[in-house]
Amino acid sequence: MSKNNTVQPNQPLTKWEQSIFGVSVREIPGLLPGLIVASLLAWASINISDFIGKDLLGFTKSPISAVMIAIILGLLIRSVPFLPKFLLPGFRFSVKKVLRFGIILLGIRLTMFDVLKLGIVGVPIVAVCIIGALLITSWINNKLNLPERLGTLIAVGTSICGVTAILAASPAIDAEEEETAYAVAVITLFGLFATLAYPHLAHSIFSGQVRQIGIFLGTAIHETAQVVGAGQMYADIFDQPIVLDIATITKLVRNVFMAFVIPVMAIYYSQKTKDKNYDGKKPGFFKLFPMFVLGFLFMAIIRSVGDMGISRGQQAFGLLGPETWTNAIQIIKKSAEFLLVIALAGVGLNTDFKSFKILGLKPLLVGLIASASVGMISYFAILLMAGFVSY
Repeated sequence: MSKNNTVQPNQPLTKWEQSIFGVSVREIPGLLPGLIVASLLAWASINISDFIGKDLLGFTKSPISAVMIAIILGLLIRSVPFLPKFLLPGFRFSVKKVLRFGIILLGIRLTMFDVLKLGIVGVPIVAVCIIGALLITSWINNKLNLPERLGTLIAVGTSICGVTAILAASPAIDAEEEETAYAVAVITLFGLFATLAYPHLAHSIFSGQVRQIGIFLGTAIHETAQVVGAGQMYADIFDQPIVLDIATITKLVRNVFMAFVIPVMAIYYSQKTKDKNYDGKKPGFFKLFPMFVLGFLFMAIIRSVGDMGISRGQQAFGLLGPETWTNAIQIIKKSAEFLLVIALAGVGLNTDFKSFKILGLKPLLVGLIASASVGMISYFAILLMAGFVSY
């Protein structure tokens, strides 16, 4: 066989391909069908929300969240038998990459002063929630005699960063594929429930205190997509957009902890199994650091610099007058919100309830206790720090 006819192995993704698309440039067309479906579903959800809330009920702002509609419609579509498999890559792209683009653009809503003010308060609460969830989940997992690594994956998924943390921790602790799949299914199930229920629960238990509600949503819900979705739902229903900002910043702080916790766990397991041919990988800090956090901060810096120019009676960046700068911010905000609805439509479209049938009761019980524990720890930690997290 000639060299020209030799089948070439798949080339590794370049850094920019991995960061922006998650696939090679050649595979981008394969993302479009699913991405188009998620985008149309997001557009339809926004219009349905407006029609029900404004046209039928007569509100000036619809109390029916487009995010909630997008998730529910996505779940219904995904349950349709024989759904074309070529749509799935686009659904996954919506959840993983479109979400991150939306979060980056959300940074334009805040100045760096706002980010620091909101983020610093959440750090001790985030730390307490992570430590508490890891300890409680590991304890209940041992009591139920489940594999230790399965409990660890559920614990990191619940306490830190959902599926992303599970997939990062899995090779670090040398987990089996089945354990990883079980943990992902558990986190998806309870996180989805929290996304839909916690905005209403938080409004009730915190009596409308927006900072407390935002921190609760940011610490008690698992996935970044789920946190942002819950924050957007609260903003839609109760007309408090600041909750989305607080929940997002709190979750980004939580995501950063992944870069510290998972290497520690890798070292723990390598020491524990050093006499047993342990082959788990020890990921480094920069490999685990969620880089889209830097994008969010970069947009906040842009907002800060632009606002500074306007406040001095000059133009933003020497180019944009006050009205133009305000309009630019509004366009970016609306773009971010639409991207988030696409991402949450992708959450519904990407959730296959058939995968939950193989779990059995014990992993579900661990996931339930882990989810309830992190929620209760978050609640009591916020109450203890009520003087610092109230307005």
